[in-house]
Amino acid sequence: MGDTLIVAGRIVPAADGQVLAPGYVRISRGVVTAVGQGRPAEAADFDLRGGVLVPGFVDLQVNGYFGVDLAGVDATGWASVVRRLPETGTTAFLPTFITSPVHKLAAAMRTMREFVAGLPPGARVLGAHIEGPFISLRRRGAHDPGWIIEPEPEAVEELLNAGGDVLRVVTLAPERPGAIAAIRRLTDAGVLVSVGHSDATAGQVAAAGDAGARMVTHLFNGQAGLHHREPGVVGQALADHRFTSGLITDLHHVAASVCVVAFAAAPGRIAIVTDAAACAGMPPGRYQLGGRPIELPPGEGVPPVRADGTMAGSSLRMDLGVANMVGAGVDLVTAVTAATRVPADLIGRPDLGRLTPGAAADLVWLGEDLRTRATWIGGNIAHSDGGLGGAAEPAARPHDSCAPITSA
Repeated sequence: MGDTLIVAGRIVPAADGQVLAPGYVRISRGVVTAVGQGRPAEAADFDLRGGVLVPGFVDLQVNGYFGVDLAGVDATGWASVVRRLPETGTTAFLPTFITSPVHKLAAAMRTMREFVAGLPPGARVLGAHIEGPFISLRRRGAHDPGWIIEPEPEAVEELLNAGGDVLRVVTLAPERPGAIAAIRRLTDAGVLVSVGHSDATAGQVAAAGDAGARMVTHLFNGQAGLHHREPGVVGQALADHRFTSGLITDLHHVAASVCVVAFAAAPGRIAIVTDAAACAGMPPGRYQLGGRPIELPPGEGVPPVRADGTMAGSSLRMDLGVANMVGAGVDLVTAVTAATRVPADLIGRPDLGRLTPGAAADLVWLGEDLRTRATWIGGNIAHSDGGLGGAAEPAARPHDSCAPITSA
C-alpha cells in the first residue's frame, strides 16, 4: 500500500479538542503518519469538499445489525455485519452477547475466536462484550429472567477459560452476592467490568469501582433513575471519575436534554454506543435478540421491543448517534470524541479513535448532515457513497485480531 494524502475542509482529530479547518491527514502502510493544519502544496489523493473528516467510530455494544443476530454465531452473517458496518461510520466494535446460559456464552466466544480471523475486510472485531447473566432480576430489561444467575466462581472461570483474549467486557450487577469477588477476578484477568442492569446503590457502585469496575452500561437504562437521597448507579456513574458510561443516543432510550446533562456532568466520560440489534439497518418487522424474538415498529429511530413492550436494543447508527447529540446542543468535537477516542481508550486501544501519528488509519468522512459519506479502515476504502469520485471497493487486508495492533 502506497502513501495517501487526504485533505478536508474540516478535520476533528479527537485528540486535543481542536478542529483543523482546513486540514490534512497522511497515511502510510495503514497508519496515520501526519496530521496538520492547512493544505499541502502537493495534490491530494482525496480532496473532501464539505462535511467533516473524523476518526472511525468505535462501538462497544453491538448485538447485531443488518438482520443478523450475532449471538447466532453464523460466519456468513458475521461477514455481512463487518462488511457493512462501515456504511454507518463504525470501523471497530465489540460484538455483544446478552444473558444466556453460561455454556452457550462460552460456546459463542469459542466459535467467534475460530472464525474472526477469516472474516472479510470491514469493521474491526475488537473482542466480545458479555452483557449478563450476572445481572439484577428487577433491572433485567429484555434479558430472559430464567437465565440470570449469581456470579459464582465456577461460572466466571468458565467464561474466562472460553473467552481467553476474546473476552473484553463483562456487564454485571455489583449488588449480586459474590459480585465484588467476580469483579476482582475479571479485572485481574484483564477484562473490563461494566456496571449494568443493576439496582445497586451508589455505595455498591463505588465498591465495584474499588474492586476494578470502570464502565457503566447504557447509562439511565436498566437502572433506577437518579434520586437526590440515593443517587444509585446513575448518580455514582456521573460523580465518580473512575467510571465511563455508555449512552444510547437514539433520543428514545434517553431524552435529548438528559443526554446533555450527562455530557455536562461527566466530561470526557461518556461513550456513545448503539446497543444495536439485528433490526438495525432493516425495515420494520420481526427479528432476533439473544435468540429470542423482537419487533421493530415503524418510525425513524424507534427501538425494537419484546412482546411485552420492553425496549430490546436499538436500531441506531453511530453516525446518527453523533448527529443527535450535536442537534441536542453537544459541541461537535465532544460528540465525535465520545464516539471515537473515549471508547477506544476505555478498552485499552490507544491506536484507535483518533487521528494522530501512529494511530490506525481508520477515518470517516461525514456530510454536512453528519451522515457517513466514506470510510477508510487501515487506510483502505471500506465504504463510499460515490462522492470520492472513484472505485470504492474495499482492498484486501488481514482482519483485525482481538489483540492490539502495533503502531508505527
